[in-house]
Amino acid sequence: MIVSQHDRDILRRLAERKAKIASLPVQKQRNDMWTRLNGLKKVKPMVWIFEVPWHEMNVNDELTLECESEFCRNFENDLRRELYQWDHMQCDMVVAPVIPVSPVVQDTGFGLSEEVDIVRTDTVSDVVSRHFYIQIQDEHDIEKIKMPEVTLDQKAWDYNHCLASDIFDGIIPVERAGIKWTSIAPWDFLVRLTGVDNILMDLSVRPDYVHKLIDRMTRGYLYRLEQYEKLNLLALNNETWLGGGPQFTDELPQPDCNPSRIRPIDMWGRTMSQIFSSVSPAMHEEFALQYECRWLNRFGLTYYGCCEPLDRKVDILRKHVPNLRKISMSPWCNLDLAIENVRTDYVFSLKTNPAVLAEDKWHPEAVSRDLERTLARLKGLHVEIIMKDISTVRYKPERLWDWAKIAMETADKTA
Repeated sequence: MIVSQHDRDILRRLAERKAKIASLPVQKQRNDMWTRLNGLKKVKPMVWIFEVPWHEMNVNDELTLECESEFCRNFENDLRRELYQWDHMQCDMVVAPVIPVSPVVQDTGFGLSEEVDIVRTDTVSDVVSRHFYIQIQDEHDIEKIKMPEVTLDQKAWDYNHCLASDIFDGIIPVERAGIKWTSIAPWDFLVRLTGVDNILMDLSVRPDYVHKLIDRMTRGYLYRLEQYEKLNLLALNNETWLGGGPQFTDELPQPDCNPSRIRPIDMWGRTMSQIFSSVSPAMHEEFALQYECRWLNRFGLTYYGCCEPLDRKVDILRKHVPNLRKISMSPWCNLDLAIENVRTDYVFSLKTNPAVLAEDKWHPEAVSRDLERTLARLKGLHVEIIMKDISTVRYKPERLWDWAKIAMETADKTA
């Protein structure tokens, strides 16, 4: 591949700005603050935004891609989004002084993928309504779930790294970025194959079948993880995020870590069971958590949950997950019960409701009042404020900019 001067100039200009931002003293300050939060030490509530509807956010062509080659456009897209977030809604984000190059990996998957009918309300949005076709109905179908086979194209990875190093030479370091995403959602995948109502009924009607199903799925995820480790593809993920804010910590990697061969025990891990929102703690423990712990126990520190309300399930997490550090607290939690159960033993990962950004009219004063009241109730806890799952801002990106400003001001005032 020959990178045109046109593409090279665009990327180098963007990278120069990223490098300048990454060198600011505030990066270390925020790194230290996230480290304190994740270490359960006193610090202000930290604020983080992700899962942004980027197709609605373009202003003054700040997100418009100009590179010609697909290889360069991938870097350009990442850089433009990072710089845009810094300019308009940075909150407590930390910009790293590096350009990552991901490994080139082939994965055969689990042998099944969702078969769906899709209904769209926005032709350019990836947020859609789905009707799933059932592919697993009984024990005979469980064997359709295959063990994923992973292969690394080392030559292609080396080539991409070499090419990127040449493009960004003299501006910002380029590094091979191994696999850092260690978040799995076995039940979120399975319900796409079984149907939602069916499998929830089966928890009571056919428990043996359900156990065999989730066991097979869990073994598939673990098989993939073991291959990542054998191929030496894993990388420290302290500076990334899995479900909440950045995971900066001085507790990982382990003291005996070999920097050239990262293990799961040196990393953060995460699981969730969003479909179990209406399931009792006992059933959650039996049909989800005991299997998820086979994954979570491989890691040094863990984060649990996503959109499922966990206010009534902290006790089972406390019982089974000794390396648990952060718990997701969705907008559908009973806040008082969640506070009583979480206490100061974990990071309270407060998920604010993104629906406020999608209303016909934007109400910043109401957002400010609500967040101020919530943080007053959370006083004394270790809190991160997370805005995610943002399906739409009604093509008014300034709403999210306003939310970021409100959240930071309220967090500072609370501190």
